[in-house]
Amino acid sequence: MGDRRGSIVPTFSERLCVVLFHPEHDGNIGAVARTILNFGINDLRVVGRSADWTSEARNRAKNAQEVLDSAKSFPSLESAVSDCSIVIGTSGKREDGEKTSTRHFLLPEELPERLDKLEGKAALVFGPEGKGLLNRQLAKCDLLVTIPTWEGYPILNLSHAVSIICYAWYINSSTQIPSGAGNRLLDPKLRSILRSEVSRLVQAMPTKEHKRKGIEETIIRVIMRGLPKDDEIHRLIGVISQAADSFED
Repeated sequence: MGDRRGSIVPTFSERLCVVLFHPEHDGNIGAVARTILNFGINDLRVVGRSADWTSEARNRAKNAQEVLDSAKSFPSLESAVSDCSIVIGTSGKREDGEKTSTRHFLLPEELPERLDKLEGKAALVFGPEGKGLLNRQLAKCDLLVTIPTWEGYPILNLSHAVSIICYAWYINSSTQIPSGAGNRLLDPKLRSILRSEVSRLVQAMPTKEHKRKGIEETIIRVIMRGLPKDDEIHRLIGVISQAADSFED
């Protein structure tokens, strides 16, 4: 019971990584390693912590030691997702009023449905146990996902949240080889250029300063929800760049 079998991991595992942003407790790192392997995922990335795992992390990982052994440590969120075509932030915080403009969430089961059969690496980003991902980290994500929980006590334990989202991905994903490059997710470099040019446009356009951040995030989210292809993004970047140049002239 609980042994690690020699089965081949699902195909979708090659296109998915789990990123822990500044986790606070070693035990949770080990528990996350165990739970992602439960669902055939073995790419674990940790931001802000050394990869010299403690005995507590090792003990909680059980028979998922290989996940810890291959896990990588990064100094920043940007470096952890630099090879990813789409970055998905997670949060249990649901705010009212104007703040909802930056918190348009998908449900866990919607992610694999939208990203199935698409090539390119996707990152699932989870925040620290105490605060979760703050708005400044969520702003660096292309899509947001939340787990439906009772509003009276909505925040889940870190490893439990990872389990639920990975489970939803596992049961809703195709295990077949992804089809053709024509349906691939964005090249990571294009994603970076898109975000940079949108930022340049919003900084150049005439609007009230306090509105710029919300406008920038809205443009990115609306574009990325359509999961555009590389050639479409090339055309969009051209339009956005010309618009930014016009405002700067």
